[in-house]
Amino acid sequence: MHKKILGMRVDITSLSVAVSKVIDWANQSKGRYVCVSNVHMCMESFDNSTFQKVVNNADFVVPDGRPLVWSQTLLGVKRAQQVRGMDLMLSLCERCAQSGESIGFYGGTSELLNKLGYVLKARFPGLRIDCAIAPPFRALTSAENSAYIEKINGSGVCILFVGIGCPKQEYWMAANKVNVDCVMLGVGAAFDFIAGRKRHAPRWMQVIGLEWFFRFLCEPRRLWKRYFSYNPRFVWHVSKQFFCESLKPNR
Repeated sequence: MHKKILGMRVDITSLSVAVSKVIDWANQSKGRYVCVSNVHMCMESFDNSTFQKVVNNADFVVPDGRPLVWSQTLLGVKRAQQVRGMDLMLSLCERCAQSGESIGFYGGTSELLNKLGYVLKARFPGLRIDCAIAPPFRALTSAENSAYIEKINGSGVCILFVGIGCPKQEYWMAANKVNVDCVMLGVGAAFDFIAGRKRHAPRWMQVIGLEWFFRFLCEPRRLWKRYFSYNPRFVWHVSKQFFCESLKPNR
């Protein structure tokens, strides 16, 4: 079950349901991809029909951003819940450490992935990390991409966490779904947060939906354009969607 926000599919789920679903898929050795959606992704989707198809064709789209959960509620989804990408990643690592599925990383730098692996193994003893790829920060050649896919499949990982940023990671997952034997999750900056490279917003800011503002204060040069361009437009267009849907006669 899902609710579209500005044309982008957002599944109605919970953290426990999302974890169970991904674990089930992880044991099927079939390529799938999961999008972790927020306002940034929603507006990228709204502005680009090609990207919207990439997200809407995903196997699962979880509502990472609290504004998306509020939007779902406003649009009639009474049991909407937030599923933060970092929480989903940590919960999956915990389950994998218990049940034996192996995980892998794609994105970041070698130094970051080493630190990430160290932190996760210390937190979840027994966790198997069988693949860690730090691709170059440029477009890949066909040969490079094929080599990475061969390495991923050869490692036998069940879950691959992809952290190369939106929309790049969603395009990459969609393009390689038919070639991989695992579940891919686009987790954005989760690598940096879990490894301690970036600071978490205080819990009270997360609860009231100001996590984005905390991130802006930490990285104003990089994020000012995204937040102050996308956020006001998101509010405006979701308001329009609400009023348009409220005027429709009940069926």
